[in-house]
Amino acid sequence: MRNSTSTVGTAQATSSKVCAVPAPAALPQIPDPQHVAPADARRLSKLLLLRLESLEEGTQEYQYVRNTLIEMNLTLVRYVARRFSSRRESMEDVLQVGTIGLIKAIDRYDPSRDVEFTTLAIPYIQGEIKRFFRDTTWSVRVPRRLQELRIDLARAREELEAEGSHEPSVAELAEHLGIREEEVAEGLVACNGYDSDSIDRPIQAGGGGKQQTGLVADLVGTEDPALALAEDIQALKPHLAKLDDRDRTLLQLRFGAEMTQSEIGEELGLSQMHVSRLLTRVCAKLREGLLA
Repeated sequence: MRNSTSTVGTAQATSSKVCAVPAPAALPQIPDPQHVAPADARRLSKLLLLRLESLEEGTQEYQYVRNTLIEMNLTLVRYVARRFSSRRESMEDVLQVGTIGLIKAIDRYDPSRDVEFTTLAIPYIQGEIKRFFRDTTWSVRVPRRLQELRIDLARAREELEAEGSHEPSVAELAEHLGIREEEVAEGLVACNGYDSDSIDRPIQAGGGGKQQTGLVADLVGTEDPALALAEDIQALKPHLAKLDDRDRTLLQLRFGAEMTQSEIGEELGLSQMHVSRLLTRVCAKLREGLLA
């Protein structure tokens, strides 16, 4: 009898313990996750993140909880993206990149650390957007070291201009940043690769910027053929100085006075054939000296 009573008591206790284990909570149904109030979004995110931790990846419940968390926290993406609204890139692209950071934060959040989800999510979103600008917005690809130096130079220029009214020099920038002048010069050259513009873009003038004065292509310099001629003349001078008087006279009459070979022959008392041979020899000598 005593054993029977003990058995019944043990069974009741076991039954009581089993009944004391809470049943799995039902998933909250959120009809429109993107329009949940911020306070409710924080509270529901905690519940869903805890539930996500206990679900098996790939199941229907897991996908529902994960997708709901993404939609419900898109306001964080928009909040961070507003900081980059001054950039030229499409805000839609920035939001898409920020959403990738949000998804990474959801997948890597650990509820056991008892940290607010926003504390993890905002740095992830911001880092993903910054990485997007770093990797895709430069017109010319430069090393990451120079990309970061461009930001430091811009900040240093603002600080120095706030102290004085003049444009800071390379030496002043180098002293302010504690780096060598060669590094500053390299960074300033690299800054030219950040942005580019079409040479067909019209140039606007006037206070309102409504008067078109031409195209950017009009300001782009072209090679001056006279410059090459001037270089050749300067290169010829020492070789001309080595010629004798007759050879210099021949060249002066032929290329300076633009006389024909027959006219030069009559002037110098030489035959046209002899003048031709002399000119050929002199020109070959000068050409050989220039190409040496």
